[in-house]
Amino acid sequence: MLLLSLAVHSLFLSTVSASRPPTDKQWAKLSKAVGGRLYTSLPLAASCFSKVNGQLSTPNATECALVQQGYTQPDSRFNDYSAHMMPQWETCQTTLQRCLLNSDNPSDSAAWEDHECWQGAIAPRYIDVRSANDVLQALKFVKETGIRFSIKASGHDYKGRSSFGSLSLWTKNLNSLSYAAAFEPEGGKRDETYSAVTIGAGVPTEDIYAFADQNNVTVLGGYASTIAGAGGWVQAGGHSILSPIYGLGVDRVLQFKLVTFDGVLRTANRYQNQKLFWALRGGGGSTFGVVLEATFLAEPRMSLRVASISFTPTANNTHDFLQILVNNSYKWGQEGWGGHMGPASLINVNPLLTLEQANASVHPAVEYALGQPGGKAVVEDIPSWQAFFTKYVPSAQASVGVQTILGSRLIPIHPFFTENTGKKALVNLMSKMISTYAVNPYIIQGTPFLYNYTEGSTSVTPAWRKSLWQIGFHENMVYNATLQTMYSQYEIVNNITAWMRELAPESGAYFVLSAYM
Repeated sequence: MLLLSLAVHSLFLSTVSASRPPTDKQWAKLSKAVGGRLYTSLPLAASCFSKVNGQLSTPNATECALVQQGYTQPDSRFNDYSAHMMPQWETCQTTLQRCLLNSDNPSDSAAWEDHECWQGAIAPRYIDVRSANDVLQALKFVKETGIRFSIKASGHDYKGRSSFGSLSLWTKNLNSLSYAAAFEPEGGKRDETYSAVTIGAGVPTEDIYAFADQNNVTVLGGYASTIAGAGGWVQAGGHSILSPIYGLGVDRVLQFKLVTFDGVLRTANRYQNQKLFWALRGGGGSTFGVVLEATFLAEPRMSLRVASISFTPTANNTHDFLQILVNNSYKWGQEGWGGHMGPASLINVNPLLTLEQANASVHPAVEYALGQPGGKAVVEDIPSWQAFFTKYVPSAQASVGVQTILGSRLIPIHPFFTENTGKKALVNLMSKMISTYAVNPYIIQGTPFLYNYTEGSTSVTPAWRKSLWQIGFHENMVYNATLQTMYSQYEIVNNITAWMRELAPESGAYFVLSAYM
C-alpha cells in the first residue's frame, strides 16, 4: 500500500494547480525555511538581451561573454540552474518563446539583437537543495499551495521532464562522496558487507570515477562527464559499457536515502521499504520521491582492453561496416565487449580478454577500417576505467547546447541469429536511416548481456534483459528553428522509431535519460 500511496501522492503533487498563486509572504516564509536558498531564475543567455520576459533589460557584456564561452560545454551548463544539456527544454516549443544563442557560433550577435528573451519552460524559482530539510520544506510548501514542481540535478534529462513547474528543486549541490570497504546496508545482517561508494544526488560522473579510482575501485556510470549518477541515470535503469558483465545501475545500487512525497525521510534497501527499493530501480527519476544519495556496489580497479576504430564514411562503405557489426556483435557480447559503435567507428572495451585475444576478436572490423579512407585502428591495454574515461570519453560524448531530439530502441538478441529475417533486416534498417534521412544510428552495446540477473528483482523494463543493443538516433535543430521545422524534425524521429518498432515489436526503449538528471 505504501508504494501505491506514494505514486498517487506523486501524481497529486505534480499535477494539481493552485487556485491562486502563492503570495509574496508565502514565498518569503519558504525562503527563510530553506536558509535563504530560494532563488529566482532567468534563462541562461538573458544577460545578452535588451528585453527579457517583456521588460526592458540592460545587457551585461561580461556575463554574456561568459555564457558564450561555456554555451556548448557540459561543465558550464552543469553549474547553472537554468541550463539544460538539450536547450529546447529551456523553451516553450509550442509558442517559440525562447532565449537561445546560436550553438554553431555562440558569439553571433544576431541571436540576441532585435530579439526578446523569454522564460520558456524554466521554473521561475528554484531551491538550491543542500539537505533533507530543504526538501521537506519544499514539499510542505507544494502541498499547501498546490503548485507544480520539478526536480533537476545536471540537466541531462533528454526528454525535458526536469524543466517545468513554478518551483524546482535543484539537487546539484548534494555532492557528498564516500567509500566503504565493508558497507553494511541499514537493517541488514552484520556479516553482509560490500565494497561500496555512496554518492550524493548531484555528483557528476567525472567526479565519481575520479573518486573511485583514488580508492582503487571501479563504479559503473554513464558515458558523459556530467551525468548525475544517483539521479535519473540509475532510477531509469542506468546502462554502462561495462553493463554486459556487471549489470545495469539498478542491479548495482545497494541503498537509497530519499524524501518520499508524503514528506518522510526514508532509507530503501533489501531490508527496509523493500517495495519502494524495487520501484526506485527502474521506475524513473522523481517518480517516488527526491533521492538524496545512493550507494553502489564497487568493483576492484580493473584493466581494460580498448578497441578504437574509425574511418571516413562515404556513400559506399558504411553498409558493409554495419554488416560487420551485426555479424560480430553476438560473439563480442559473449566475450564481454561493451561500447559505442556507428556506421564508421567503434570504441569498445573488454575487461575479460587478453590483448592478444582482443586483437583477434575485433580483427574483421580493424581490417575493414584500415582499407577505407582515413582508416585508423588501435587495440590497447588501459590500466583502469578512469584512464579509459579520461582518454576517450570527453571527446566522444554527446554535444550539448544544441537543440536535439532523440529516440531509441532496445534491439533483442534474436535478430543476430537469423541471417535473412534478422541480420539483413537490421542492417537494412540502419542503412535506410542514413539514406532516407541522413541520420546515423548510434549503437550502444551496453545491455546486461552476461550479467547473472535474478528474475523480477528490479522494476526496469524486462526488454533490457533480452537485448544485445540499444540503438539511439537524433535530429538537430538550429537555435532559431521555425515551428514547421521543429515539427518536421520530430516527425523524422517518430518515423524512425516506427521502423524500429516494426523490427522489434516485443522490445522496449530506454528513458533516454530521465528526470532528474
